[in-house]
Amino acid sequence: DPYVVLIDVAFTAWNLDKWKKELWDNFSIGVPWFDREANDAVLFGFLTAWLLGEVAQCEEPPHILAHFHEWLAGLGLALCRQRQLPVATIFTTHATLLGRYLCAGSVDFYNNLADFNVDKEAGDRQIYHRYCLERTAARCAHVFTTVSQITAVEAEHLLKRKPDIITPNGLNVKKFSAMHEFQNLHAQSKNRIQEFIRGHFYGHLDFNLDKCLFLFIAGRYEFSNKGADIFLEALARLNYLLRVNHSDVTVVAFFIMPARTNNFNVETLKGQAVRKQLWDTAQTVKERFGKKLYESLLVGQLPDVSKMLDKDDFTMMKRAIFATQRQCQPPICTHNMLEDSNDPILTCIRRIGLFNSSADRVKVIFHPEFLSSTSPLLPMDYEEFVRGCHLGVFPSYYEPWGYTPAECTVMGIPSISTNLSGFGCFMEEHIADPSAYGIYILDRRYRGVDESCNQLTSYLFQFCQQSRRARIIQRNRTERLSDLLDWRYLGVCLSKHSHGVLSVSHPLNPTNLSFQAQGFRYPRPASVPPSPSLSRHSSPRQSEAEEDDDRYDEDAEAEKDRLNIRQPLTLPSKKGPALPYTLPGANGEKNGAASVKN
Repeated sequence: DPYVVLIDVAFTAWNLDKWKKELWDNFSIGVPWFDREANDAVLFGFLTAWLLGEVAQCEEPPHILAHFHEWLAGLGLALCRQRQLPVATIFTTHATLLGRYLCAGSVDFYNNLADFNVDKEAGDRQIYHRYCLERTAARCAHVFTTVSQITAVEAEHLLKRKPDIITPNGLNVKKFSAMHEFQNLHAQSKNRIQEFIRGHFYGHLDFNLDKCLFLFIAGRYEFSNKGADIFLEALARLNYLLRVNHSDVTVVAFFIMPARTNNFNVETLKGQAVRKQLWDTAQTVKERFGKKLYESLLVGQLPDVSKMLDKDDFTMMKRAIFATQRQCQPPICTHNMLEDSNDPILTCIRRIGLFNSSADRVKVIFHPEFLSSTSPLLPMDYEEFVRGCHLGVFPSYYEPWGYTPAECTVMGIPSISTNLSGFGCFMEEHIADPSAYGIYILDRRYRGVDESCNQLTSYLFQFCQQSRRARIIQRNRTERLSDLLDWRYLGVCLSKHSHGVLSVSHPLNPTNLSFQAQGFRYPRPASVPPSPSLSRHSSPRQSEAEEDDDRYDEDAEAEKDRLNIRQPLTLPSKKGPALPYTLPGANGEKNGAASVKN
């Protein structure tokens, strides 16, 4: 619960030209008048530096540590250094500006990092002034950090400074924690998604919902960067494999990406209305049937089943069935798109031919709007929706960290990520066999697009072949990785370096800098392979296809994990010797005067 100071940049907009001139005189960075976002960044930067300067002039100035995030806030950092304020500075880039633009342009980004002419590339995309603000902040900061190893390599080549430390993004795990209830929450949310499916596919509901798997991809609508292109291609190949192997599994893939729309699709709304009408009809017939059954039992007679339903009941049910007749295919998009013919997802779906036909074992639903509990179509919050799905698929080409697979992990939902995402690299580094814990890592760095697509298809097909029991066990393992992503532990590394950078202007007592950090790797679960078929604690019912002789004690496996898994970082100790800390200067050299000795 931090204190917050809000700065109104519009209130001082009259100073914009004067501050732009000062920016040019001191840093040789010119900001064009038409870039409103960059103009706001200039105003915010000067106001931030003014605020920190006022705080530093207090009679008893506090120890000031300013942590700036992204290029929009970076100018304030550069001004603090230019004005020589007694402020220790940290700059964190969560994704380089130029890297995001280059990847969106379909270039072979990671194999050509060292060859880019960064000034020319930024100029060609008319973001040179923004790039200069970002690079200046990175170069001027006492400590430069980023969120993943893959982004550190990117920043070293594009911003011309190697990050001093990596600070992975964590989550407030307590917010998502459901303890032993997360399996029940999955079942409840899955039932709500199934209700939506019943309405969306009315008239074509020729598949078994109990053998239906829900996959999803969510995030900003960046078709290539987020991997929606490779996901769609893999779904087409998965559809072929399921049909050739005569699988009884049906896959429903959700695309939750906001796009330009003008309203809900009428056919989609009609589907939910038809479903509700069928439900009301069934409830009415059930009440009348129950009343007749009750009256028959009251007089001590067994009911005549042939007389329990009269002509009115049959007429009512026939009308309801007639209302479910549908001449067209179930819609793919739940909304009316403003640019339907040019939309990347819809264009790709037309090419691969996934039109939700009865013969397809893979169905696609494109929901071009963020989820909300007030929606008339799918009244669920994002967290509820994720809990109800079986697998999150995030085959991103450019993903500096990746909160979506991390959120899946803390909610016990398996996910597919890539070795080009910060989350994927982090999991590969700390888990001996990620796939055993429901974290599938797709290789998009050292393989071509077609090879990566085949690998993703293989992951999806293997997941479809898992039994219900195996999926339950896998979700248990996934949820046990929650502590790995907890800010309580990941924040320790940042706290350590924050204390170190403060020594620039305020010498600290070395005993306050006692931290211990050590790497770790999760072991491979003893039950893999093969996946066990029975878990008495996860579900009381055993399917007919499972055998009793291959029993699996989930408590015993959890205890093994607790003994073998170590936290990423131990919390600071108040006692014991402090670790040496040497502060790198803004030019990347070691600043001996800023070091804290044992």
